[in-house]
Amino acid sequence: MTMPEIQPTVLVLTALPLEYAAVRAHVEERRELVHQDGTRVERGRLAGTSWQVALAELGMGAERAAALTTQLINWLRPEAVFFVGVAGSLKDDVGIGDVVVGTQVYEIHGGKQTPEGFLVRPKGLPGSHALEQAARSAVRDMAGVRAHFMPIATGDVVLADAQSEIALLLRRNYNDAGAIEMEGSGALQAAHLSGQVNALVIRGISDRADAGKHEADAAGSQERAAAQAAAVTVAVLHKHRPRENSTAPSDSEEGPQRRGDGPTAYGGDHVDFRGGTFHGPVTGKQG
Repeated sequence: MTMPEIQPTVLVLTALPLEYAAVRAHVEERRELVHQDGTRVERGRLAGTSWQVALAELGMGAERAAALTTQLINWLRPEAVFFVGVAGSLKDDVGIGDVVVGTQVYEIHGGKQTPEGFLVRPKGLPGSHALEQAARSAVRDMAGVRAHFMPIATGDVVLADAQSEIALLLRRNYNDAGAIEMEGSGALQAAHLSGQVNALVIRGISDRADAGKHEADAAGSQERAAAQAAAVTVAVLHKHRPRENSTAPSDSEEGPQRRGDGPTAYGGDHVDFRGGTFHGPVTGKQG
């Protein structure tokens, strides 16, 4: 019996439907897969590359992103993880429609409250060097994309007031951050703790994290920013090559599944893999 060709997988995560739609537009031959706990991904082919893309919409928040990214890494065993979507600008020279590639991601809420005030205890993780280098190479050839390589701040807040306490905290303690969003640190932490995948956060700028956010969103800035971030992510994957001898589970191997049971298909391309164990190879992060 001929074994099906197995392609390496990259996991692309989003928080919002419009972010998901922007990435989905680049993915062909999609099939829906369902984890035993209910998390859904669409997996398909990225034309012109060796990659399969597993695309998930996780919802908002870093804690949620961390938990679900861990689940998806353990399930799908991707080579790389991207969190892709929109963000607010924290710099005058980072404009709406620009893209920020996270050289590192800060979790901004850690600290200690004292009688003298709030003492920040910064937490940050770097993005993957290999993926960042691929991004730097990719954007050089992309017309109409203005990209910035700088830190990104993650906070459990939608920032729409440039004079707020949280905005002042950012300027005082994270003044090199170019954008603020809500999920990147959680996804990056999950990838880091897995010990087996590279990860990168890519964000399109949809507003300036000030009182003009509502007007910018109403003018379609989120859709444009999400499309730019998705385009940069796809360009990175055209540059970044899978590891040699890389494998990912085929649809028939996706687990977990109960002993003696196979995946159940119903509802078109909906494949349910609830209840199984995968016994294939485990690949580790190189170097």
